Amino acid sequence: MTSAQIRSSFLDFFKSKQHAIVPSSSLMPTAPNLLFTNAGMNQFVPYFLGDQPAPWKRVADTQKCIRAGGKHNDLEDVGFDTYHHTLFEMLGNWSFGDYFKRESLTWGWELLTKVWGIPPQRLFATVYKPGQGDPSETDTEAYDIWAGIFKAAGLDPKVHIVYGNKKDNFWMMGDTGPCGPCSEIHFNLLPSDDEAAGRALVNAGSPRCIEIWNHVFIQFNANADGTFAPLAAKHVDTGMGFERVAGIHATTKGFKDFSAEPSNYNADVFKPTFDKIAALSGKSYTGTVPTERTGLSEQQQIDISFRVLADHARCVSCAIADGILPGNEGRNYVIRRILRRGIMYGHKNLGLKTGFFEQLVAPVVESLGSVFPELKTQRVMIERAIRSEEESFGRTLSNGLVIFQLGLSEPTVINEDLKVVKTSTGVIGLEFTETKAYPSFSKIYSGKAAFELYDTYGFPLDMTQLLAAERGLTVDVAGFEVEMEQQRKRSRAAWKTDVIVGATESDTKAEATKFTGYEVDSTHAAHAKVVDVIKTEKDTFFVFDQTPFYAEMGGQVGDAGDALIGGVAFKIFDTIKDKAGRYLHRVTSAEAPSSILQAPNVGAAATLKVDVLRRRAISRHHTAAHLVHWALRKMLGTHVRQFGTHKTPDRLRFDFTHFEALTAAQIKECEQLINEKVLDNAKVECYEVDYDKKPDDVLAFFGDKYGKRVRIVDIGGYSKELCGGTHVGRTSEIGVIKIVAEMAIAAGTRRIEAVAGQAALDFVATEEAALKTVNARLNAGVQDVAHKLELLLIHQKELEKKLKAFESKASAGLAGELAAKAVTKDGLKWVSAVVTADNPEALRSLGNQVLNNLGEGVVQLGAAFGDKASVVAFCSPAAIKAGYQAGKLVGELSAKLGGKGGGKPDFAMGGGKEPAKLAEALKL
Repeated sequence: MTSAQIRSSFLDFFKSKQHAIVPSSSLMPTAPNLLFTNAGMNQFVPYFLGDQPAPWKRVADTQKCIRAGGKHNDLEDVGFDTYHHTLFEMLGNWSFGDYFKRESLTWGWELLTKVWGIPPQRLFATVYKPGQGDPSETDTEAYDIWAGIFKAAGLDPKVHIVYGNKKDNFWMMGDTGPCGPCSEIHFNLLPSDDEAAGRALVNAGSPRCIEIWNHVFIQFNANADGTFAPLAAKHVDTGMGFERVAGIHATTKGFKDFSAEPSNYNADVFKPTFDKIAALSGKSYTGTVPTERTGLSEQQQIDISFRVLADHARCVSCAIADGILPGNEGRNYVIRRILRRGIMYGHKNLGLKTGFFEQLVAPVVESLGSVFPELKTQRVMIERAIRSEEESFGRTLSNGLVIFQLGLSEPTVINEDLKVVKTSTGVIGLEFTETKAYPSFSKIYSGKAAFELYDTYGFPLDMTQLLAAERGLTVDVAGFEVEMEQQRKRSRAAWKTDVIVGATESDTKAEATKFTGYEVDSTHAAHAKVVDVIKTEKDTFFVFDQTPFYAEMGGQVGDAGDALIGGVAFKIFDTIKDKAGRYLHRVTSAEAPSSILQAPNVGAAATLKVDVLRRRAISRHHTAAHLVHWALRKMLGTHVRQFGTHKTPDRLRFDFTHFEALTAAQIKECEQLINEKVLDNAKVECYEVDYDKKPDDVLAFFGDKYGKRVRIVDIGGYSKELCGGTHVGRTSEIGVIKIVAEMAIAAGTRRIEAVAGQAALDFVATEEAALKTVNARLNAGVQDVAHKLELLLIHQKELEKKLKAFESKASAGLAGELAAKAVTKDGLKWVSAVVTADNPEALRSLGNQVLNNLGEGVVQLGAAFGDKASVVAFCSPAAIKAGYQAGKLVGELSAKLGGKGGGKPDFAMGGGKEPAKLAEALKL
C-alpha cells in the first residue's frame, strides 16, 4: 500500500462501521489555551464538554496537528531521530455517547490484523492500573476485552497485556476537563517476533517497540479541586500517527520484513520533498541517524537537514494555509522559529541559498493537497509569505546579525570582557574590551548571547553549539537555560488559561443577565429589577435581571447611559460581563466615587436608558469593521483573518493577518470598496442558528468560544460573520468610512485604523483645515500645493548640503588648529583636548581629521552632550607599535568620567555621566 492508500483504508474501514467521515479542522484552534490544534479530538471538545450536541454519533477523520510549543513540543527532536515531527496527521475515530470500549478495541484489532495484515504476535496492549495517588481504579473492562481478543488469536494475555499508571495510561485534556483511562496498542519492530523481548520494550522508549494507536475512554471530568466526577455521556477518542504507520509499512515492506531500522521518513508521503531537496542541493539522503548531537559526520548533518526540511516545509505550509503566518508572538512566533530553523539547516549543511524554502511548497502541495485542499487554494499566498520571511531572514544574515554565519558589521559583546569583531579583511576575531589575559575567556560562548540568537533570530541552540565547536568554543548551556527559564516564566505569566468543566451528572448552570438591547431608540426606556450590587476596591456595579446595555465583548466597548431606581438617578459609565454571564453596570467614576454612592436595595425596580447617540456611533464602527474585513479578504486573499479588533464611538481598530505592508494604492482600493458598499445601502440582517447548522460561508474567529446557538451578521449576502455585537440596520447609516492609518504591529500582523460617520466627517474637516493652512503658507492652491512643497524641500536639501560643507570646512580648520598644538610625549605627537561638537559622530569625525593632520601619533578628544560626556581615541600604526591602544585609552578616560568604553587598537569610543571632569581627564 502507498501512504495515500493506508489513509484511505483507515477511513473506508470506519465508514463501513457507520462513521461519518469529516474533514480536518484548522491548525488554528478554537480553544484559548492551545497554541495549535495538536490532537484529532480538538475540534470535538464542545461535544465532550456537553456545550453542544454532537451532530453525529460516530466520526472518523485524518487531522493535521502541530506539536511545537506549549505542553507538547517536539521541535528540537525533529531531524535527530526518525519519528518526531512538528506536523503530523492523526488518524482517529470517535464515539459521542454511542459505542464504547468493546467496539473500539475489537475494531482496532480487526483493522490492524485482518485488513492491514500486521502479525498479531507483534502487538501488545496497555491497560490502566492506578499507581499510588493516581485516580480511579484498574480498567478491568478493557483488560477483559483484550484478554478475549488475544486468547482468540492464540496468544497469552498475560504476555500481551501490560499495565500502565496515570503517566502512561490515563488521558487528560488538561488540568481540568474530560478525561479517562486509555489503552494503547504497541508494535514490536524487533527483527525477531519474540514475545517476551517485545513485551520488555513496551513503554521503554525504544524505537523498536512503539505505540501506534491510542484508544481513550472519556468517562470522567477532572475538577479544579482534584476530584473526578463521572460524565453524563461516555465517549471514545482514538488517535493513530499516520506517518508512523506509513513509515513502518514502507520500512517493513508491508509488515513482512522487520530487519531494517524503522523510520517515518521512509513513507512515500515525504518522497516529493526529499526529491526536491536533493535536486536543489545536489546531495543525497542516506538515512543515517546520529546517536549523539555532537561530533556529527558530514553525511549525518546532511541527513538531519533533509528530515528537518521535509518536516518543517509541511508544517509551515499547512500553518500558513490556515492563516497562521510567521510572526513575533504566540503561535506565529513558533511558525517563524520553525521556518528559520529550516532555513538555517539548509544554509549550513546543504549550501542552499535564500529563496530555496519557497520551492519546497510545491512538493508539499503535491503530497498533501488532495487531502487538505486549502494547500492548493492558498499555494500562491503560502509561497509569498515564505518568500517574504526568507528575504527578511536573509537580510538579517547579510547584515551580520547572526554572528556565527557571516561575522559582524559592528562589534558585539560576547561577555563584559570580550567582543567579536570583523576585521578589514573580513576575518572574525576576538577583542578584549579591558586589559585581561586571554585565559580569562576560557573559550566559553555566553549563554545569554546564545539565547539571543535563539530567541531573536530563530537560531537553534544545537546549531549554535555546532558552530561554536568549529571555532574551538563551548556554549554556556547553563547560562542559556537560565535565560530560557526566565522567558518561560514570562510566557506563563502572560498565557491565558481557562478552567474547563465538562457536563457532569450533577451539572448546574449559573443564571445570566438577559440582554434585550439589540434594538434601542431614544424614546423608549427598558424596565428591569436590581438583582445584585457588587462593590470592588474602586468601583460599584449594578446587576439587573435584564438590560438593554451591551457589555464589552468581541472588541466592542460597553454601553453607557442612565438608570432611574427608586426615584434616584444613576449615571452608567460602562458595562462589562463576568464569567457567569452577568452584565455589570459601572455606576462610579473619579467624579462619582463609591464613597458617596447610595446603593439601591436588591429587588428594586429600575428604568434603564442607553445613550443612543453613543451606541449608534459604536454600531457604525462595528459594521464598518465587518466591511473592512470583507474588503481585505476580497483584495488580498482569504488568508486574511481578523486577529483582533476594537470598536469605540470615535474609531475602529482592525488587526489582521498579512505578511507585508499595504501599498498606498491598496489602501485607496480598500477604502473605495468599503464606501461603494456603504452607498449600496445593503440591509444588515442579524439572526441566530445552531452552531453546527451555520452556513459554510460564515466566518468564525479562532480563539473565540461559541455556544450551541450563534448569531450571524449578514451584510448584503457578501459579508457573513459570527458576531454578538450591535450593528446598523443598513450600510448607508454608516455615512462614510475613512482609513486613517495602516501599520505593522508584529511580523505577519497588520493593523488598520479607520473612522466612520461623524468621526469620519470630523477627520476630513481636520485634514481640510490643515491643508488650507499649508496652502496659505505656501501661497498655493489645492492643485499646485504638492508641487510647491516639493520645490521647497529641494531647496531645503540644497541649503543643508551647503551648510554641511561649511561645517566640514570649519571642522577641518579646527582639526588643523588642534594638530598644530600637539605635544610630544614618549617620542609621539599627542593631541588631548575638550572640544565642542554637535553629536558623538561629529566628535569621531573631528578626531579622525586631527589624526590625518598629525600623520603619526595619538589623538584623545572629549565633548559634553547635555549631562553626558563622550570621548574618542585614535592611535596611528606607530603609536600601536609603541604599545598604545585606543581601546585601553578610552577605557581609562571613561572610568575617570564615571562610565565605560572600549574598542579596537586604532579607534575606540566611550563616555561617562560626569562631563565636568572632561578637562581633568584629558589633561596629559
